Amino acid sequence: MARQRDERIDNAVLAAVTALLRKVGYSALTMEAIAKRAGTSKPAIRRRWKSQKHLVVAAMAHDRIGVVEIDTGCTHCDIVGHLEALQVAMDDPTLGHVLPALVADLADDPELRESFLAAVWGPRREACIVSLQKAKTRGDIRPGLDIDLVVDLFAAPVVFRALFGHRELGPEFAEDVARAVLVGVGTGDRPCCAKT
Repeated sequence: MARQRDERIDNAVLAAVTALLRKVGYSALTMEAIAKRAGTSKPAIRRRWKSQKHLVVAAMAHDRIGVVEIDTGCTHCDIVGHLEALQVAMDDPTLGHVLPALVADLADDPELRESFLAAVWGPRREACIVSLQKAKTRGDIRPGLDIDLVVDLFAAPVVFRALFGHRELGPEFAEDVARAVLVGVGTGDRPCCAKT
């Protein structure tokens, strides 16, 4: 019979990864430092995760930074909330500051990429899709639109600016993106509580 996995070790290791990513960053992260901070051994960690990269993805998924579920009844407000949460996530050392280096690893490892998309990116996309489906039901966005495409239209400007740093993600950026995209995909039939 297989030995039951100790969740205390799992949680200690994931917490150690998060703390070390904030302290030293992705490129300086080592299994030795993770094991020491978690109070366990490298073999114990390797029994649980395929590689250090997989462990980083697991920690990102565990933290769920920037994943929010919003239902204000106002499509614009919901989208702004999702975009502001994404901005916070992209500004966090455990997600946004890790992504540039991690993207190269994801490109070279299809299994890791699938794991990242399902466990890290998927939950925030799903939360936004739920908001957009409700908007569709209310008649706030045009019928027949590809909801996945609409999510990408909203998220891409935040991710692009965070990754490349060519322009600031200012305090009004989420409002501006939501307003611009909704002009293209919205019906304009309902008044919104958006700032004017």
